[in-house]
Amino acid sequence: MINTIGIPEALQSLRPLAQWVLLNNTDLDWHDKDQTEPTQAEIDAEIIRLQAEYDAQEYARNRRKDYPSTGDQMDMIYKDNLNSTTTHKDAVEAVKTKWPKDNSGPVE
Repeated sequence: MINTIGIPEALQSLRPLAQWVLLNNTDLDWHDKDQTEPTQAEIDAEIIRLQAEYDAQEYARNRRKDYPSTGDQMDMIYKDNLNSTTTHKDAVEAVKTKWPKDNSGPVE
């Protein structure tokens, strides 16, 4: 797990379009007159929630890196239709097998 979620992401999620400044990466200076400032407990809970959501999508980020380019996939599909082959299906399935949704990959 890489911690990629911090106070700015939590504030954006909790109070979209709110006006605030973060000083020294920790001190929140709230400027918004229309939205109430979230408590530190709310911010901490939102960081945990957003980080869990991010971590749950690790498989998708890994798959994205391993899939053939869109152009290559289109070429595979064209040739599969022309030759009655399954090159594209096999290539996609290999990536899905390597990076399962339960984030247990890579499965070689």
